[in-house]
Amino acid sequence: ITVKRSGQDAVTAAGEEGDDPPKEEPWKTTLKTTMVSVEAGEFRGHKVSLWDLLHSHYIPEENRQELLELYGAGELTLEQVRTVVSTIVSRAAAAAERAEPAAPVDEPRAEPAATGAEPTPLHGD
Repeated sequence: ITVKRSGQDAVTAAGEEGDDPPKEEPWKTTLKTTMVSVEAGEFRGHKVSLWDLLHSHYIPEENRQELLELYGAGELTLEQVRTVVSTIVSRAAAAAERAEPAAPVDEPRAEPAATGAEPTPLHGD
């Protein structure tokens, strides 16, 4: 079985014929039950499954498909998938944080007052 569809429609597309509910591939179950800590982005401070990391916005679709195919075919070990996914998520989250510094959650972003005529209150005279 080749994995060419997203995780959302995998359940509905599999096993349409027959009365038995579709059985999940063992390697998918392993990815869904293997929890990892990634100290990056919205995952910071939480344990999350490798499956959820693979399907996060940090992993490009082509990378996700390649990793799923290689792991499903037995060409990558669980530890290799964990390392690659954690690295991609950490790097992507760090790049996103550098590109867009986080604003305080409970305060609106301050608009810079670039009039030039008004003294700035930041200089403690």
